[in-house]
Amino acid sequence: MTAHRIFVCTSCAGKWSNGERIDESGGEKLLKRLQDGYPNWGLNTEFVIQPVECMSACNRACVVSFASPGKNTYLFGDISSDLTPAEINDVFNCAGKYYTHPEGSLPRSERPETLKKGILARIPAVGFPVEKEKIRL
Repeated sequence: MTAHRIFVCTSCAGKWSNGERIDESGGEKLLKRLQDGYPNWGLNTEFVIQPVECMSACNRACVVSFASPGKNTYLFGDISSDLTPAEINDVFNCAGKYYTHPEGSLPRSERPETLKKGILARIPAVGFPVEKEKIRL
């Protein structure tokens, strides 16, 4: 079982009527595009693409995240649901950089344009060493 995940918000850019979603959401379209490219990706045995019902970044749709135990988690928004094949490869290439870095660091200068501007969060890994003397209550 692989430890690396690409989470994709499937609620993003949805159209709603009377509390019900109508048609396919932008997030679902993005998920399908990523799933279409996944079999040809060299790291497809190291990652799972996992849909998530909502990632609570609704005003920054569409949203994806890279996560793995012991690594930083990255949350990216403002991603088009209509990514080109080259932009889908950008997402996979960035995930590959995340995979190879021991802490999952993705400096801005190393991210593709597709993910450079839409960074929403870099969340430290759980279990990250805490320096108690730097914590002020």
